[in-house]
Amino acid sequence: MLTCIAIDDEPLALEVLKKYIAKIYFLELKGVYTDPFEAQKAMEVSPVDILFLDIQMPDINGIEFSRIINKKNTAVVFTTAFSEYAVEGFNVDAIDYLLKPIEYDRFLKAVYKAKEYVDYLTNQELQEGYIFVKSDYQMVKVNLKEILYIEGLDDYIKIYLPGKSILTLMTLKTIAQKLPAREFIRAHRSYIVPISKIEHISKSKIRIADKEIPIGVSYSESFFAAMENKLN
Repeated sequence: MLTCIAIDDEPLALEVLKKYIAKIYFLELKGVYTDPFEAQKAMEVSPVDILFLDIQMPDINGIEFSRIINKKNTAVVFTTAFSEYAVEGFNVDAIDYLLKPIEYDRFLKAVYKAKEYVDYLTNQELQEGYIFVKSDYQMVKVNLKEILYIEGLDDYIKIYLPGKSILTLMTLKTIAQKLPAREFIRAHRSYIVPISKIEHISKSKIRIADKEIPIGVSYSESFFAAMENKLN
């Protein structure tokens, strides 16, 4: 799951972005802002993976705003009605530049470009291929390639590995942010699965290591879209 926010001084433009973001299974909208400085405060408390940023705003130019914020691990996608800003936008390391009115197909392409960038950063951080989780008052090393699936149990999750499982106080939403989005996918409100471990897929179920995992109705469309994207 990738977190994002949108900044635009036009509420109608933000409504379009909210509608588009809601269609993409791996995006979690943390907030929309007409005031860039309020957004800056929010990002300082809780950084996001993707920032959708309008350029022409009354208090500060979006390009100038992108220069003053801490965006080390944030992919910036500019949105504007003025094409003359394109070159300058890319000069400040923007991932993409969307010209209003924004079509959904074009928006989706920009999102996948941003996702590739964030995945690259994540993979750099996870190049050793493991994470640590707290279990039984100790930190336990979990090799990502050994994970069969992850089950959510209210405020806990259970990570299933060959021959054992690890219970830790964490939500599925939190663990999803620690996992490389390219390799793990939410199939159900209670399950995250590694794509490489899927042995069989039917219309409503996944099989992994003799375990049948349901595909949730609300996750079905995004799950199969992700699998289709994996094949292409």
